[in-house]
Amino acid sequence: MSTTTIIAAPLESRKAPPGMLVEHARMDPSAGGHSNHRQFKIESADSFVVRQSVNRLIQERYGWRGYQTVSLPADQTANRITLTAIEDSVTIGTITVGLDGHEGMNCEDEFTAEIDALRARGYRVCEFTKLAIDPVAGTKRVLAALFHVAYIVAHRMRGYDALVMEVNPRHVRYYERMLGARVIGEERLNHAVNAPAVLLSIDFDYIAAQIRELGGQPERTATDRSLYPLAFTADEELGITARLMTVQKPASLAVN
Repeated sequence: MSTTTIIAAPLESRKAPPGMLVEHARMDPSAGGHSNHRQFKIESADSFVVRQSVNRLIQERYGWRGYQTVSLPADQTANRITLTAIEDSVTIGTITVGLDGHEGMNCEDEFTAEIDALRARGYRVCEFTKLAIDPVAGTKRVLAALFHVAYIVAHRMRGYDALVMEVNPRHVRYYERMLGARVIGEERLNHAVNAPAVLLSIDFDYIAAQIRELGGQPERTATDRSLYPLAFTADEELGITARLMTVQKPASLAVN
């Protein structure tokens, strides 16, 4: 797939810069709404230049946490799809969707039994990984947009049933509150980054219901502390899906 804008969205101002596996975003809980004219866009990280920029952000954020260095594969693949949030040609956020297949998933290195249990229940499972947000330019809106587009790729287009994420134990409550995640694998060492991790999971049916109820209503962040009010509207989701179908290779993104 070529590097093409999937969606552009307003980027609200931060009140102040904020002082994993999935790099914890540490977004300002009050951030929401559209307070100025800044914009960011979500793209597929397909080109060499974009992937270099994504790698710099990942290495910076993981390194700041003291994690062992991780990076993207050299090229985008059918089962490893990296999305990037860009403002003024600068990468401010990224997430990778890892689809279960013959290569398996990274989280199986430490959580084999938990993943096998989901498969045994008939779930088609994918992982969201290598999430990193620039702590100065990134916002809750950027995080919500990346998650929503990743959800569209995995669920709406590929037909997967649930996602899993490895996160640092300190950040479990954040993802429980922001996304409705639940712990399915207790703490153990992630050898790839040499840091403790727990395994979280979320059913895509739950995410779909939250987006239908709350998406496109940033004013509801005053009473709902999740990411879902900052998700896109139903019409925007249709547009994102259509653009994804045009920028992705037909053989690699067949609708299920």
